[in-house]
Amino acid sequence: MKELIKDVIIALIIVGAITIVIKPTIVKESSMEPTLYENNYLIVNKLAYFKKDHPGYGDIVVFRSDIDRKDGPGKKLLIKRVIGVEGDVITIKDGKVYRNGDVLDEPYVNEQQTQDDDIDVDSETIGENQIFVMGDNRDVSIDSRSKQVGQVSEEQLVGKAIIRLYPFNQITKL
Repeated sequence: MKELIKDVIIALIIVGAITIVIKPTIVKESSMEPTLYENNYLIVNKLAYFKKDHPGYGDIVVFRSDIDRKDGPGKKLLIKRVIGVEGDVITIKDGKVYRNGDVLDEPYVNEQQTQDDDIDVDSETIGENQIFVMGDNRDVSIDSRSKQVGQVSEEQLVGKAIIRLYPFNQITKL
């Protein structure tokens, strides 16, 4: 009996340690297509930006938004791609995204669609400890172009998506 109790305690400690480091996450919407699809199961590294590390260009991040959840109480977690970091100047014009004056090559964007006449961005400078994020499916993504999201504080970050585990035939590092 003592061995069983010992094994259970060790298992609980291991599970506790793992949940401190990773957060399993299910994609709920289509804003990251074609990179991620609804019901993809991801592993998010919660310690990716711990202490001194900052998000980098192209990182896929999960963060807490101020948008109310439709399926229950609380705020939505969003998953988006990092386009700009502290000090960058982002401009979105004529369907192209510019970072510090250079047009971005974005092969991950769904059908290369970036423009929406209502949400062009005119030389927005990214603030201290802030990031500018966008979904890969720009037609449906609510992201930093929107006043609902805006620039995302690094304090809002849950972590960095590192692995897609499901569907099993699409297991891949992100």
